[in-house]
Amino acid sequence: MPMNKNLKSITLTKQKNEMKKSNHQNAAKTRRQRGYQWEDTIVKRFKKTENWKAFRLGSPSIALPDVLAVNTEISTIFTIEAKSGTSTTLPVPADQIQRCLDWIKTFDIYKNKQVLLAFKFLSKKRVDVGMYKNRELREFFKIWDNKLEITDCICTYDGKIYSKINGKKEELFLKECKMPFKTKQRTSA
Repeated sequence: MPMNKNLKSITLTKQKNEMKKSNHQNAAKTRRQRGYQWEDTIVKRFKKTENWKAFRLGSPSIALPDVLAVNTEISTIFTIEAKSGTSTTLPVPADQIQRCLDWIKTFDIYKNKQVLLAFKFLSKKRVDVGMYKNRELREFFKIWDNKLEITDCICTYDGKIYSKINGKKEELFLKECKMPFKTKQRTSA
């Protein structure tokens, strides 16, 4: 009889661990879906705009920007790194900025070549696990300054951009890109 009790205890523990793993997997899946939806929204907005073509370039496992947008009429190309979420800050790793820069440099035919960081702060703010508070949806489209050292950076809900170097934050002053389509864009505070 005592062995039977131990066996039940082990089974319960295993189920709890599996539930925790499943919750983390579900959260990661939700984050990825938000990212894909934001990229897809950007592509659709460009495609509805005259003379623009846009494409999602693939999964994050390959070294490609999230979105490529071109307008041959005005000789313009954008590589776009898109971030979306429910927190008050959205991070962009330095390697993702670098891959966008690397791609943009290969298109010599375009006169206007820019890396854009596209941020979407969803209308619900995460306050705890599974708990959200309503807020205003905000979008920012920032132009990466090629003169800056490439670093990890974050965008805040008010549209300010900060570099993160060795745990220190320093504000970066990136220009807002006026998009050729209707947005929920706000100018930074």
